[in-house]
Amino acid sequence: MKDFTRRGLIFGSATLAGYGLLVGVERICLSALAYDPEPNDNPGTVKIVRFSGDGKPLGKFIVPKVQKTNADWKKQLTPLQYDVTRRAATEYAFSGPLHDQHAPGLYRCIDCDSALFDCKSKFDSGTGWPSFWEPIAGENVREKKDFSMGALRTEVLCTLCDAHLGHVFTDGPEPTGLRYCMNSAALRFLPREGKS
Repeated sequence: MKDFTRRGLIFGSATLAGYGLLVGVERICLSALAYDPEPNDNPGTVKIVRFSGDGKPLGKFIVPKVQKTNADWKKQLTPLQYDVTRRAATEYAFSGPLHDQHAPGLYRCIDCDSALFDCKSKFDSGTGWPSFWEPIAGENVREKKDFSMGALRTEVLCTLCDAHLGHVFTDGPEPTGLRYCMNSAALRFLPREGKS
């Protein structure tokens, strides 16, 4: 049993170090080689659910998609937020302030302020990123296939502004069995207004 534990520790450490190296190389390449195409002239409209500060749904709305130039996004966001949300980078595990956030409140998109997740669906996945078993409303996020990093994954984006948020996996807890693994850099936490 000691050998198994020692081997597991060595393998786990090597895997974590390898992943950290891969994320680091990805971030360096994004910064050095990234091509930032300007957005389309006609972004169209989307349907989202709006939420009050205390997490109550205000209804479904059809609204214009939020679209800005790259220069405007760069003025609004920190370099890390820009790389994560506009270039689909990944922050280092355990580096973001929200992975260990457990207070009642809402998680909104850092780019457009759309409500994305409620603290009620947050859980500690042990991965180092904020994890949720469902979004606050299915309309507020969209998913697309992602073939980067040499594997097929499901990317999660903000419906309203197309910000990259993270990825969703099928190893989460009940009732959904999903793990929405998000970047802290893509989210803004708002403590719950009033009683929780």
